[in-house]
Amino acid sequence: MPKPRTKRGEIREERKRKRQAQTEGEDVEETKRPRHDHGSDDQGGLEDQQQQDGQGAGEKEFFGMLADEEQEYFRRADEMLELNQFPSTEERDLFLESVYKEAQGKELKLASSQSCSRLMERLIQLSTTAQKKHLFEAFAGHFLSLVQHRFASHCCEALFLRSASVVTQELAGFVMDTKRASTEEHQPESSMEQLFLATLDELEGNLGYLLTDRFASHTLRALLVVLSGLPLNDVAMRTLVKSKKKEKISVAGAAPIGDATQGLRAVPPSFTSAVKKIIHDSTSDMDATGLRVLATHPIGNPTLQLLLELDLSLNKGEQKGDASHPALLQQLLPDAPQSLSDEQSEASQFINGMIYDPIGARLVETIITHAPGKIFKALNQNIFLPRIQGYVRNDVSSYAAIRVLNRLGKDQLIEAVDKIAPSIPQLVSKSRYNVLKALFERCAARGVQDQIKVLMKGLREGCGGEPADLIIMLCGWKDEEKKKKDVDHAAKNGYAIQSHGAQLLTTLLSLPGPCKGVQESLLALSPETLLRLATTSMPTVTLLTTALATPSANPAFHKILVNTLMPHAAELATSQFGHNFLNALVEVPSKGKDRSVPFHMKEAVMAKLGENESHMRDSWMGRSVWRSWKGDMWKTRRTDWKLWMREVDVTSERDAATRQINGKKHGTERGVKDKGMTKRQPRKEGREVAQDANGTEE
Repeated sequence: MPKPRTKRGEIREERKRKRQAQTEGEDVEETKRPRHDHGSDDQGGLEDQQQQDGQGAGEKEFFGMLADEEQEYFRRADEMLELNQFPSTEERDLFLESVYKEAQGKELKLASSQSCSRLMERLIQLSTTAQKKHLFEAFAGHFLSLVQHRFASHCCEALFLRSASVVTQELAGFVMDTKRASTEEHQPESSMEQLFLATLDELEGNLGYLLTDRFASHTLRALLVVLSGLPLNDVAMRTLVKSKKKEKISVAGAAPIGDATQGLRAVPPSFTSAVKKIIHDSTSDMDATGLRVLATHPIGNPTLQLLLELDLSLNKGEQKGDASHPALLQQLLPDAPQSLSDEQSEASQFINGMIYDPIGARLVETIITHAPGKIFKALNQNIFLPRIQGYVRNDVSSYAAIRVLNRLGKDQLIEAVDKIAPSIPQLVSKSRYNVLKALFERCAARGVQDQIKVLMKGLREGCGGEPADLIIMLCGWKDEEKKKKDVDHAAKNGYAIQSHGAQLLTTLLSLPGPCKGVQESLLALSPETLLRLATTSMPTVTLLTTALATPSANPAFHKILVNTLMPHAAELATSQFGHNFLNALVEVPSKGKDRSVPFHMKEAVMAKLGENESHMRDSWMGRSVWRSWKGDMWKTRRTDWKLWMREVDVTSERDAATRQINGKKHGTERGVKDKGMTKRQPRKEGREVAQDANGTEE
């Protein structure tokens, strides 16, 4: 009986039929072509091109293949850079120089090679200014094809981001880099500004297509960030630019991106003009339908967000946009703010349609965050504030609602809290802890204490009547048996929910009223639950370390907390997260009115650690705790260790006094920013759909 055909066999046969059909087509169309042109070399090159571009006939250029000896050389060079086992920095520099010499003339092949493109990224991270400029010149004339290539696009992105600091240095009169340059290389160099502008000239005319290209979109976003002068090390900007699934390529000795230019960067005026031209060329020909499609496009949406943010920041000083070239926000919201009072207007329908869309809601967040005051006021009065209680309950629109809360004034915030308060138990049951966290933070920033009490009352109702229920519910440990039987409960959302709950509890510890409730809840927990809190995740152990650093009206609070966890000191010391609790315990003073752990308790903890010294030294967590507690001094010079511990007490008391003085200076401000959050919280449930543009590329 014949063996049934497998899926792999069917795919192989399909490829074979396509190759035969393509070969026959070439024979018919090019009958006068010499016979040897159809040899195996060209056939192999075509197959390699199809494998490299990932799209087959969609790629316009094929840059050739590296020889087997060359591939082996570059593969070994990549391994050596990754291992970084060079005797000295000079040895590594000499090795890099030899690799660059070998790569001359092969840059395009390296960048588009699946096996060697990682080496090219590492070389870019370690390259000098002259070497970066050489790569720009090597890629010149081919950038349009490179940015659309599956592997070369990442090399272009790295080159753009790593060259941003050079532009700033040249503006400040920085001398060009001639380190180890040979006599042949002593030629007049083009400035990095000219090289970037030449790259833009190559891409001009194709920007509309590149916005939604699977690979070019993230490269285009990186280029826009460099041209605009936005910070490269900002967390929100990195999330917007890079793909979630992009492999993190790093090499020892390379400086992190943005280290040389913290914050906003100085850019030449030509870059600002170029950004304005890109925004105009990309969106001027789009009508309302085209913009709506782009706003809900999984690849085009992040680029549209960045274009909108840049357009608003560049046009901030202008009173009114040119009628022939309306600003991008006016294209999205025609005739705003006047049109927002009409529910049937195009602008109102756009917001109402996007706010519940998993992808489009991200653009709404950008509009809320960066829109001018007049437009946000109209949006808030006519759309957001009247329906705020419904928005916070939805898993998609709740993120836009958080952005709205961050921009509300005191009176509007009170009105919003009054509308949301009756549904707080429902928010707890739906695990909308990030919304509750934003509400508490904004009420504290605006100084509305009565609303904080209302929120805390609703939170207690949603969590349960017992003191321990507050932490057990917010950490997702209530009714666990029921959740295990629930097939629809997604395990991947468990960490996000737990993280949001722990962050909410940590926020409550910073507020005078709710702080007491969280401390009572911690004392009501069983030793097993408290140990679980210390060893489950970073957000949960941060709750405990924050509790250690927070003064309490109950003098016994810190003592009870430490005494409960003391029998598990050895287990905590070797825990990935629990060791942070022991490291924080060292800094708690032995004497104090509202925050102290007696010296004899610290000695008991150190004795527990000393009994398990050999086990602790086997892990980096244990070694970290042993260093923090100065275990070697405790073993050999016990008297000196006691003196050191008392010095820690003096330092802790001095820090506490400083914090108290700063607290009086700042009044009711407790470190909450008025401008709103700058870091996006982890998404869960339905928000996974709205991944970054290139989330499916590799």
